[in-house]
Amino acid sequence: MSWIITRSGQKFDLANPTADMVQPADIAHSLSMQCRFNGHTSSFYSVAQHCYLVADLVPAEDQLAALLHDATEAYVGDLVRPLKEGMRDWAHCHGLACTYEVTEQRVWEAICERFNLSPVLPPSVKHADLIALATEKRDLMPAHPEPWPCLNGITPAPHIIPSWTPATAAIHYQNRLMQLLATTHRARATA
Repeated sequence: MSWIITRSGQKFDLANPTADMVQPADIAHSLSMQCRFNGHTSSFYSVAQHCYLVADLVPAEDQLAALLHDATEAYVGDLVRPLKEGMRDWAHCHGLACTYEVTEQRVWEAICERFNLSPVLPPSVKHADLIALATEKRDLMPAHPEPWPCLNGITPAPHIIPSWTPATAAIHYQNRLMQLLATTHRARATA
């Protein structure tokens, strides 16, 4: 079996995902229910809220890509960065393709097709993702003396991350997604 059933009852084939399997409400719901950092945060903090924060940190033209940058996690789950990188490094060292990475890439391509996005994230999204990570480390993680090398030279956002329930995160995420889709489609229609 290579498929899952989403919140809306959609059959989503992980081996052969297509754009028509991708539903905005499924993404908003699933990401709002997943806690970042495997739940090792001082309070619940969803992937949906993380994506919303990243979207706040980029120029208007990159906000849709920022909001959707972790949308694959609605279908394949969220792995902590050290595990994801370790799996990729191990597979590459042994001349293999990482199954998780291949599956995640297929899902990402279906999402990009569904929302008419380039599969290559804009540099502003990658940078904002790091700013969000630095902010999350400051606001949500226990103090620890070990530095995070990926955050060298990255300054956290000035504001403190508010606490959102999963329901609040889902509503904010879905509303933002619908607003960005309407704006993006209107802009393309008039271009």
